[in-house]
Amino acid sequence: MEKIVSYSEEFTSLIDTNTPIETIVKDRIFTEGPVWDEANERLLFSDIPANTIYSWSAADGLDVYRKPSGFANGLAFDSASNLIACEHQTRAITLDGGDGHAIVLAERFDGKKLNSPNDVIIASDGSILFTDPIYGLREGSGGPARQELSYQGVYRYSPDEEKLFLLTDSFERPNGLAFSIDQKRVFIADTVRQHIRVFSINQEWELLGGEIWAELVDDDFTGRPDGMKLDKSGNLFSTGPGGIWVFNPDGELIGRIFLPDKTSNLNWGDADRKTLYITCSTKVYRIRTQTSG
Repeated sequence: MEKIVSYSEEFTSLIDTNTPIETIVKDRIFTEGPVWDEANERLLFSDIPANTIYSWSAADGLDVYRKPSGFANGLAFDSASNLIACEHQTRAITLDGGDGHAIVLAERFDGKKLNSPNDVIIASDGSILFTDPIYGLREGSGGPARQELSYQGVYRYSPDEEKLFLLTDSFERPNGLAFSIDQKRVFIADTVRQHIRVFSINQEWELLGGEIWAELVDDDFTGRPDGMKLDKSGNLFSTGPGGIWVFNPDGELIGRIFLPDKTSNLNWGDADRKTLYITCSTKVYRIRTQTSG
């Protein structure tokens, strides 16, 4: 069942619980990595097993943006409107300047192949942060392939230095990640451990702290923490069991959006950034909100 549930008055100022949950895409295999393409007024998203990045717009509906996609997962745009993609099969972070041709930015660390870059965010200084769990080594998700690194890390790629830096290897399965509004902290999900940790970022790009910020456990529903995004006020929207979990800046659960399938990721879109686009198994949903990304 699709429904929006409030646990606090804070939540009702973000989303009206009577707001319709629209299905805009269906009959895919497993959708992921939604990102709003402002220049072209469309949503891009991955279908990992289909080895495809799709585009969707209200005007033109569903279309193929790139196929094969390298079994792409997470997507983001940099400040120059280049599409940055986490590719499972190539085990790389790539850059697409808009012509559908992907250029590899990073694919190895310490001489070994990355596992399978999963989700990605971009800092104001151009740094590209991404998680590197082993999910894409599996057959059907980009593999089968052999793991070369002994850990599953979180990395920063510096475009200026054209160099990759390991930020932490302290996760079992690092997955979704999001900056705080001031970019002085970063939230990172551990899917297997079913929690979100928060780190402070110093001027040298070292991650400090790493305490558990929120736990997302509900055995009555399918799904685990995966993708996450913040709104303009610092409320964190994360996928989790049953759909989307919404936390205020203090880490208190204030509401949930229940969806019928395994929810993978979400992002803000439309010109006002007030529409929440959600990838969920074979479908993509959208919900109009009173807040914005």
